Amino acid sequence: MNGARAERLAIQGPSGPLEAIIEDPEREDTRYGLLCHPHPLHGGTMENKVVTTAAKALREVGMPTLRFNFRGVGNSTGVYDEGRGETADAEAVAAWCAARWPGRQPVIVGFSFGAYVALRLAQRIRASRLITIAPPVTTFDFSGQPPPRCPWFIVQGDADEIVDPIAVAAFVERLNPRPHMTIMPGAGHFFHGRLIELRGAVLDAIRGD
Repeated sequence: MNGARAERLAIQGPSGPLEAIIEDPEREDTRYGLLCHPHPLHGGTMENKVVTTAAKALREVGMPTLRFNFRGVGNSTGVYDEGRGETADAEAVAAWCAARWPGRQPVIVGFSFGAYVALRLAQRIRASRLITIAPPVTTFDFSGQPPPRCPWFIVQGDADEIVDPIAVAAFVERLNPRPHMTIMPGAGHFFHGRLIELRGAVLDAIRGD
């Protein structure tokens, strides 16, 4: 769809090499996409369909994307660290991307556990925008995280069987400024059968203000 060639590489992280994939459509854009996958202890990897769908949406508008495996996943070294070490992993990857694409700002995307890491990363580096898909607001301490300085978009299915959509809506209501929130009726946590609509929601977030 976007003609991007996949480049596999290892990026040095705090606990050793991190397995990563770059896909670059080689079009002019001032941004790049950095994607964070779901929970490492529950089968989450950079090959997750929600993550790869979001990455395709970013490349559709001309952005190169980088997906990577957190520590302890696939060929990435290290062990699960409840989001702390994974945030450090993401920071190391972002620093590598800044050298690869100087002057470009990241669009940070995270799904489920990756949404928690993505929010923490967006508070530590300068980002173009943050897109969190099904953020697990009752499992991890989102309430202790201030909103990022960039535009923030949330995509949530209202039939999510893992992340409580009511809790996500209540979380958004308490924030100032509030993130832009897109509710997908009937969509479960993994957006089975709804990936085309998810792609559209991510495209809307990329193009929104």
